[in-house]
Amino acid sequence: MAQTLTERSQPAAQKVSFASGVGFVVANLYLPEGHDPSRRYPAVAVGGSLTSVKEQMGGNYAGELARRGIIALAIDYRNYGESSGAMRQFEEQASKAEDLSAALRYLKKRSDVTGTGILGICTSGGTALYTAAKDPNVGALATVAGFFSDPELALKMFGREGIDNRIAAGRQARKRYDENGVIETVFAYMPNDKSAVSPSPSEYYMDQSRGGSVRAWRNEFAVMAWEPWLAFDPLAQAPHVTAPALVVHSDGAAFPDQARKVYDLLAGPKDLHWIEGKHFDFYDQAETVRQCADRVASHFHSKLS
Repeated sequence: MAQTLTERSQPAAQKVSFASGVGFVVANLYLPEGHDPSRRYPAVAVGGSLTSVKEQMGGNYAGELARRGIIALAIDYRNYGESSGAMRQFEEQASKAEDLSAALRYLKKRSDVTGTGILGICTSGGTALYTAAKDPNVGALATVAGFFSDPELALKMFGREGIDNRIAAGRQARKRYDENGVIETVFAYMPNDKSAVSPSPSEYYMDQSRGGSVRAWRNEFAVMAWEPWLAFDPLAQAPHVTAPALVVHSDGAAFPDQARKVYDLLAGPKDLHWIEGKHFDFYDQAETVRQCADRVASHFHSKLS
């Protein structure tokens, strides 16, 4: 039987918080085993999938990177988990990219840090490109099973009518929020539910022994976020990314052709690491995560030390 990683299987973490925009981000900080404050280590901010919280796949990777000699910070984006924000479950890339920048600023202030980078898993793989395209504190980045959308992919996923209907619903939901503060939501993940963001099997989230067991996670997507979510276009950011980049993906992960496109568009030193595995294997299946963590840690040690 395959071994599954959980928050309990990771090293102990320290809860920290820091300013971002007009609010704050809460994160779990993982220090390398035998951490020596007089030494300096690579430091990496880690973000997870759409609607995820720091106790899910972000924490799994942060803990594994700490085991490999890297200071790692698994974050809750604003409007999610323990972080600030009145617009709960609201998906907006400019805000999330700023949260990753804020995490890098927090890490950079530490006296035990040599250089700072970003690891993005699934949707945060795309978000990391938004940050890396603008922020010089991104000394290196890596993506694992990244979700890299663009307008053409959104059209294939939802159709023209589906996009128009979602944008209209989103604008109406935003109007209701502005008028009375009510946040209308749909499922983020729900098999066979066409109103959900992802109607696919989504076994990681449906399984109460896996991602679905994390109390802080809410299977909700704010309807008013449809317009910014459908505008998510990390492919447009990739040509502006010059930091050394590692793209880890597989034919079984989400939209592998998009990952190849991103890799081709990246402007700096880059490496494409193609392995075996289904998409959700990259979140918590021990063998897959550890294999990825080995490669990702090697990348960050070589680029940030």
